[in-house]
Amino acid sequence: MMEQQTVFEEYRKEVYRIAWRIQYKAKVVRKRECSFIGFEPATTSFTSSSDNKIVVRQLINDLPSNTGRTIIYKIYIQDKTEGEVARELNMSQQGVNKWKRKMIQELSRMMSS
Repeated sequence: MMEQQTVFEEYRKEVYRIAWRIQYKAKVVRKRECSFIGFEPATTSFTSSSDNKIVVRQLINDLPSNTGRTIIYKIYIQDKTEGEVARELNMSQQGVNKWKRKMIQELSRMMSS
């Protein structure tokens, strides 16, 4: 039982790291694309891209909390910052961060079961 909890904690930490890396890389790419006005970025396969979007949206829609769903959608799909989301939802940035962490943990739990 204890070994299983340790493995789960390591898995959870790795999912958090991956989520932060994805968010960071998306911001870097967005900044790069904005700096090359008129540059057409290379596109990925339409099929794989649309399949990924469908899976991500299904996972988000399965989240139990409407507030959490909204926050995850705005941060990861609409690519907004925590501050922007906080202003839109009339909450503090720390509150948005707390919801985001809880929903990432829930997504991790959903994927592991």
